[in-house]
Amino acid sequence: MSDNQHLEVFDTIARRASSTDHNVQGWERAGSVATGIVMVGKGLRRGGLFGLVQIAIGGVALARGLTGHSATKALIAQSRQELDGVRAKIERAGEELSKLQDTAVQATKTATVTGNDELASPKA
Repeated sequence: MSDNQHLEVFDTIARRASSTDHNVQGWERAGSVATGIVMVGKGLRRGGLFGLVQIAIGGVALARGLTGHSATKALIAQSRQELDGVRAKIERAGEELSKLQDTAVQATKTATVTGNDELASPKA
């Protein structure tokens, strides 16, 4: 890779970082950078297929640390928000069901039955 290509890669990473929200901060971000550097180095030394896998994982960790954004972490946060929304809907539905049950109980206490009451004297 030429120096211009290296600069383009870092420019692309910087643009992505500025256009997305930062969900990796502080020690987590520093740890990602350090882990990425170590994994890339170990992968380069190891070589072969497993070395290539280490380089790929290290690159992902390094990009995560440099950009301050983790797509996986964002996906988990989004899923958690959706789950909280569903939980709130279930709780509201439960409250409405309790109110309906209370209303039904009150309605049956005041209801009068005229004629033959099948429940009081069922047929044999």
